[in-house]
Amino acid sequence: MTLARAPMHGVAVDAGSGLGAALQGARGARAAPDDLRCFKRAVLRTLGPGATTVLLDCEYGPDLLADYPAGCAPMLAHEADAYRISGAERITVLPDHLSIADYPALGVRQIKFFMYYAPDDDPALNARKQDLVATLGKQCRAHGLSFLMEPLVYHPTHAPGSAAFAAVKPELVRRAVQVFSGPRFFADILKIEVPVDLAFVEGHGEPQRTHAQALSACRDVASAAGTVACVYLSAGVPFERFEAALVLAREAGVGLAGFMCGRALWSDAIGVFGAHGETALTDWLTGVGRARLKRLIAAL
Repeated sequence: MTLARAPMHGVAVDAGSGLGAALQGARGARAAPDDLRCFKRAVLRTLGPGATTVLLDCEYGPDLLADYPAGCAPMLAHEADAYRISGAERITVLPDHLSIADYPALGVRQIKFFMYYAPDDDPALNARKQDLVATLGKQCRAHGLSFLMEPLVYHPTHAPGSAAFAAVKPELVRRAVQVFSGPRFFADILKIEVPVDLAFVEGHGEPQRTHAQALSACRDVASAAGTVACVYLSAGVPFERFEAALVLAREAGVGLAGFMCGRALWSDAIGVFGAHGETALTDWLTGVGRARLKRLIAAL
């Protein structure tokens, strides 16, 4: 993997219905219809000045474009909702109010799209998923947009977080990266999972995998990406664990192009917002949130 651009220090707050439900639960009787927008705007305004980009969803994002601080590039997720997929097939549902061709007029030059992907799934299903990603990538290239592709791996029988899944995760991530780094997808950056689950790595949790093996797994995935840049996503792990993953990548020497971090940065702020409101949320983001972002940048 080659680092062909400035590192991405990304903050992701593109979660939709799932985050909305969490905020509603935290707010209780104080819940208001605009809570989700308020939370996203606070993250954007407070953490955006220290980030190279903030990723928003395509429902609220267009209305928040004016809130991007100088030096922080807008990025929108081209998905109806991160929690809305087509049943067992796990095909991402596209937004019905925006097309790829609409983003340049909004002043947005970066698009993210995710797809759940199991390398050993039905080949016909995987071909459909690949065709959809390839179509979007081609459209992004035609309209001068940077395409950030996010393949999220799963296994038909092993549950995420289990020891069985941890054992096969490096190979699943490697194979997904090998596929979507192909030229037909026009991916400028791959937003990928940390290849190993640190809960099962020596020095971090149950020693299913040695530290040296974890480093090797990171290198194998980087090699599979070829010349396509990769950034790690946090996948909702605790902040310290994601920070440790970035340190691991640096030690592995994989030339990581940066990170896109969401819940690991701001999930603790949900309870703050729920209990104490917007001012307390902004204070927490200004203190703890900005300090966490700086630590992630330093880890790279």
